[in-house]
Amino acid sequence: MPPKDAKPKSKISASRKLSLKILLLSRAMEDLEKEKLDRDAEKVRYLGEKLPPLQMSGLQLDELQKLCKQLHSRIDVVDEERYDYEAKVVKNNRDIQELKLKIQDLGGKFKKPALRKVRVSADEMMRALLGSKHKGSMDLRANLKSVKKEDIKQEKVLTTEVGDWRKNVEAMSGMEGRKKMFDAAGGAQ
Repeated sequence: MPPKDAKPKSKISASRKLSLKILLLSRAMEDLEKEKLDRDAEKVRYLGEKLPPLQMSGLQLDELQKLCKQLHSRIDVVDEERYDYEAKVVKNNRDIQELKLKIQDLGGKFKKPALRKVRVSADEMMRALLGSKHKGSMDLRANLKSVKKEDIKQEKVLTTEVGDWRKNVEAMSGMEGRKKMFDAAGGAQ
């Protein structure tokens, strides 16, 4: 029994395929040339319809001026039409671009999964970030500054010596306070 993915052998020989391919390409070239000739003929017909040949021989100055004014008005009409068509093309191109962006946005939409809380220790996080370079443990509590009880007692004594700050400010204010500061600095020797 042959496998499902295997392609059946072609009944057409390679030389026959090549000849058919050449015939198709030649037919396509003929069709392209015919389309080009049809477009050129349509262009000539359209221009002949919109712009008849000019008859300028034997015209007086007034008639030539009138003809120039008519041609100028036709040029204005054609220029307005050209501008309108260009504006339509620009608008359509912009719409096409917006629709392409919408298609891309719709094709690329996906729902974000709900994130869940994960408990990770500092060591595990460092291992995940640094990989095998991470050495030793990172115990955050071990790196904290240790405080001795004697230091706490000294700080309490210092705060009690200062006392009420308002009394200290009143005592140091004015000229008497300046004199006390001067004496304390050793300036009255």
